[in-house]
Amino acid sequence: MMRRYQDLSTFKLPPGFRGRPAWFVQVWWIVQIALFHSSPQVLYGWRRFVLRLFGARIGKSVILRPSVTVTYPWKLSIGDWSSIGDHVTLYTAGEITIGENVVVSQHSYLCSASHDYTQPTFNTVVMPIHIEPEAWLATNVFVGPGVTVGCGAVVGACSVVLKDVPAGMICVGNPLKIVRPRPT
Repeated sequence: MMRRYQDLSTFKLPPGFRGRPAWFVQVWWIVQIALFHSSPQVLYGWRRFVLRLFGARIGKSVILRPSVTVTYPWKLSIGDWSSIGDHVTLYTAGEITIGENVVVSQHSYLCSASHDYTQPTFNTVVMPIHIEPEAWLATNVFVGPGVTVGCGAVVGACSVVLKDVPAGMICVGNPLKIVRPRPT
């Protein structure tokens, strides 16, 4: 007899997973497509407004490119003067907190949830992500659930971040390796 590793017929999202009623989530997704993604490049203030309207905490002068995708804005916080690049996905199943003066470069993916593959029910596991002030995530960086990227850290292009990144360090690769301290 073959062992069952997962049985998705038993899968259920945890109570309150989305943080808002299903209809509200659907309204957000429609607004994101119609009014956020389609907005002209220079309308940063408009995109900040739209996210705030749906509960995001967005600081002053935050740059959000129109191709940014936010799953649940009410679980997002971005500090002043931060920049979120083209085609960045902020999968906010859990809280994502981005400090001030942070750059998240194009095609990066911040993923605050996963699944417990050791259980046949394939339970959803949600853990917050914290990107501390003055950090830079270069292009195409993946940040997994429960990670903190320390203040002033640099994560090199195409890196995979599954563990905390120390403050003020330059890190690269998969698996992520500390290269050296960031010059001040």
